[in-house]
Amino acid sequence: MRRPVFVLHDHRKPRPHFDLRLEEDGVLRSWAVPKGLPVDSAHDRLAVAVADHDLAHATYTDEHRTIADHGTWTLVDRNDRRFVFDLCGVDGVRRYALVDTGRDWLLHLLKEQP
Repeated sequence: MRRPVFVLHDHRKPRPHFDLRLEEDGVLRSWAVPKGLPVDSAHDRLAVAVADHDLAHATYTDEHRTIADHGTWTLVDRNDRRFVFDLCGVDGVRRYALVDTGRDWLLHLLKEQP
């Protein structure tokens, strides 16, 4: 069975931010992450859910959007408020959690890495 894809877009318009997109149920679920993926477990990042995108966006680039990372992702654990997943990107595997705060999401880099 094929593993679902992810893409991290470096998006320069309307203001610089990153878009994390995870393939699920035939679409790319998407979050705008203003400061990019967290680089340590002590500093979570805001992740604002945005509209789903079609799978063609997994390879889409233009003058305002480049691909910062891409690969596959694996679900590790999920409940009503959070899901934990591994991103298998160009530079290796990193484990993150997206936590639903009720208003937005927090993107967290887990201390325990695969």
